Order: sequence, then structure tokens, then C-alpha cells
Amino acid sequence: MYCTKCGIALEESVAYCSQCGTPTAQRPFMSAGVSGPRLTRSIYDSKVAGVCGGLAQYLNVDSTLIRLVWLVAMVCFPPVLLGYIAAWIVMPKEPPRLTSPYPFATQPQQ
Repeated sequence: MYCTKCGIALEESVAYCSQCGTPTAQRPFMSAGVSGPRLTRSIYDSKVAGVCGGLAQYLNVDSTLIRLVWLVAMVCFPPVLLGYIAAWIVMPKEPPRLTSPYPFATQPQQ
């Protein structure tokens, strides 16, 4: 394999050119610190167990839409209830969001 910018020969396993730093077609492995959105049960948007709210948050859609789709699926195919119960057991709860200890800080009167 050759670098597309400087033209030197590279090994097949490298992700960047050692001469100029250009990325190759090989992608480096993801580091442990980089992560995408996690599928979790919502603790803020929950009606029963937070499964639909968490799924809506993960898919970035309205939770009402997910609840309606879930309801229609459960009416048409009742074993979907087992999937809901399994998701309730398997999905971890969303961690609490950190808030300021002083939500409405006021300036002292002078």
C-alpha cells in the first residue's frame, strides 16, 4: 500500500502515513473513551418503566410516537409484551443529570 499524498510504501496494518500523517483507508480502533449514545431506560420520560422514553431518546424521536408504535405492535402481536419485559430487565437506567446546586442564583442588593 502507498500513501496517496507523499507516495511512500506503507504496511497494510497502518492507519496513518509515518512521513506526512495522512490517514490511510484503514481505520484505527476506537478508543475506550469515545462512545456514542447509549440505549438506556429514561428516568425523566417514563410512564411504566422508561423503555419507550429511552428508545425515543436513543433514536432522537418523540417518545409519544414510540409509545404509539409499541401499542399498535402489542395489539397486533401480543408476544411483543415479552420484548418489553426483557428490555425492562436488560436495559440499564439512565444516570441522573447533574444540576447546579444553585439553580436561581441572584445578585446581592447594594
